[in-house]
Amino acid sequence: MLQLPLHTSISISVSEITHYLRQLMESDPIMQDVWIQGEVSNLSRPSSGHIYFTLKDANSALRCVIWKSAALRIRTPLQNGQLIEAHGYISLYERDGAYQLYVDTLKMGGEGELFQAFLRLKTRLEAEGLFEAGRKRPIPARPNRIGVVTSKTGAALQDMLNTLTLRYRLAEVILAPSAVQGQEAPGEIVSAIKRLNQVVKPDVIILARGGGSLEDLWAFNDENVVRAVAASAAPVITGIGHETDFTLADFAADLRAPTPTGAAVAATPDQSDLSASLQGLSADLASIMLDKLQNLRQALNQSWSDLQRQSPLYQVQNDRQRLDDMLMRLERTTRQKMVLEKARLEGALKRLDALGPQSVLKRGYAIVTGVDGRVIRQASQVAAGDCLTVQVSDGKFNVGVK
Repeated sequence: MLQLPLHTSISISVSEITHYLRQLMESDPIMQDVWIQGEVSNLSRPSSGHIYFTLKDANSALRCVIWKSAALRIRTPLQNGQLIEAHGYISLYERDGAYQLYVDTLKMGGEGELFQAFLRLKTRLEAEGLFEAGRKRPIPARPNRIGVVTSKTGAALQDMLNTLTLRYRLAEVILAPSAVQGQEAPGEIVSAIKRLNQVVKPDVIILARGGGSLEDLWAFNDENVVRAVAASAAPVITGIGHETDFTLADFAADLRAPTPTGAAVAATPDQSDLSASLQGLSADLASIMLDKLQNLRQALNQSWSDLQRQSPLYQVQNDRQRLDDMLMRLERTTRQKMVLEKARLEGALKRLDALGPQSVLKRGYAIVTGVDGRVIRQASQVAAGDCLTVQVSDGKFNVGVK
């Protein structure tokens, strides 16, 4: 153990004095076996399995740690606002120079005064209908003006401004600065909300601050603040503390976000989504325009065709074609008729030739004519001694009648 000489001014390092104080605490039997009563605040359960919280009363606060091995044995459920008795030993966390209670056992002590006041006011305002879902208003999808109520020096403001800039540059952001902790905070928050509604008239208001204990966030449980949130002309998004922190302002707001950054996200669309949406709309518009132009082009072509069909030239050309068709049909009909008549004539000639005298003569018949050239058809036309002429197929000769 580091030994410090009495009544001697010496210079030592921060690490040395911190280590010395830790040894003092761990050598004190009272600090190594102590029960401490207080209200749970700022409760945290990281993935490591350890539990961190703060024990507080009206005047002081004490950091507490429950290691994972002890947390597995402790069955007492912990939540912010509980009044408990914690047993363990006090030592110094050298890295931060902060003393804290290392808890190994818990006993329930009831609810803390602040948490009881929270529940009483919540019950009364809930009975008035301030928290009803039916009075919640939708958040505008693309706000033009965003009012922000928070501390102008807090990290929450910068986180929100960075998020708003990255997500949606089109919105105008107006800050109504206000204290977010302490006795002045409730009045300033109420005044900031009223100024935004009366002067700026934003599309949406973000009410936010970073995390803290129950007493740090108590301004947002003030009745006047809750009523100002409920009465706001613009819808209100709250982003107060961490995801596990709830205030009465959250219940009265139109939308609760888990953090200030989450509130900025909830208040704005993502410009990348808007860009993709615009590209989709542009493609749809181009497709619609192409379809429209195609339909108009088809209608124009149809009108041009109709006009062409109604024009005198088209009628003349059409009639000329009809005349050509009629002439061709007439020619075909005439040729067919001539062929038919020729065939009929040839048939008649053949029949006539078959019945003609020459054809008859060729079959062995003869034509007998008298001196006067008359054809002798009957025996009574001749007498003995007449001289007749006999014509056969290859010539004539004379004969006498006996």
